[in-house]
Amino acid sequence: MTKAQKIIFWVFVFLLFFAGVYVLRDVLLPFVAGIVLAYFLDPATTKLEAKLHSRTIAVAIVFGGFILLCLLALLIVLPIVQKQLTLFVENVPVYINMLWLKIAPLLEKMKDYLPGQADGIKDTVAGHLSGAVKFAFATVGRLLSRSVALLNILSLAVVTPVVTFYLLRDWEVFCAAIKDLFPRGEAATIKSLLSQMNDILSGFIRGQAMVCLSLGVFYAVGLSLAGLDLGLLIGLAIGALSFIPYVGSTAGFVTSVGLSLVQFSDWRRTAVVVVIFFLGQMLEGNFLTPKLVGEKVGLAPVWVMFALLAGAALFGFLGVLIAVPVAAVIGVLVRFGVSKYKESALYLGENND
Repeated sequence: MTKAQKIIFWVFVFLLFFAGVYVLRDVLLPFVAGIVLAYFLDPATTKLEAKLHSRTIAVAIVFGGFILLCLLALLIVLPIVQKQLTLFVENVPVYINMLWLKIAPLLEKMKDYLPGQADGIKDTVAGHLSGAVKFAFATVGRLLSRSVALLNILSLAVVTPVVTFYLLRDWEVFCAAIKDLFPRGEAATIKSLLSQMNDILSGFIRGQAMVCLSLGVFYAVGLSLAGLDLGLLIGLAIGALSFIPYVGSTAGFVTSVGLSLVQFSDWRRTAVVVVIFFLGQMLEGNFLTPKLVGEKVGLAPVWVMFALLAGAALFGFLGVLIAVPVAAVIGVLVRFGVSKYKESALYLGENND
């Protein structure tokens, strides 16, 4: 087989693979989630296996501990979140009224400049406020009532733990089977590339997960102590979204400051919310990210954002799960291709004639 034929073959294989992922994107979600969790838990399992000399027992302990921690977190967090949501829904009319009291003086001043349009603007603002609240609750209701969404949630809750357990137990066998499929002539090169990809993924995914967890706890506790309604929920959402560079902190800051302006009449309490975000950014930038993620993972923030948006647009939530690994793979392959190009006659300008 010539070099050109090999290239055509592998391009066809990759295109066929991604086409299959696209067609089966709704079915693959719990399986991909299981692979991600198994990859995340494998280092701890391997270390425990070395002490216990039993992979099955190590998997049972690590996996059982992970499930227990998740259940405890749900049992502790869910009642608080439910209480905050209930209070928030009850206080929505109060928030709208308080917001209106702050907007009304501005509209009164506008009468001096736009006497014929002030009343129309007033009605428009009131209509938009009411419509925004109704739209938000209607959207949440539609998302929760969709059978596909419910099916995905059920499959994640039931199938993902099973897939995670069996993959974690047979992780080494799984990896060995994949390595056995490598073309013999290129096996060393492929192993080297996979090692680089693993270094990037382990540094980014596992490190970023710890960053997200730390930020979620920090903002949830800080905003709750500041007395902000939905402080716990907003803090946890910031942590969950922090894997997208700049998005979690920006969205959380805008939401928290906006809610504090409506909820609090004292501007100093809003200043406390701003200080919490300032401290959170200092914590993330100066300690969490450098210590837990590192600066040499090879994934620039802009590249990660593009990968996540592209993955979400093409494959939905499944695309979000596979976006970073695919970005890491592409990054390693591009750097490998550039290095080969710089060694070639095309780059060096050598004449082979």
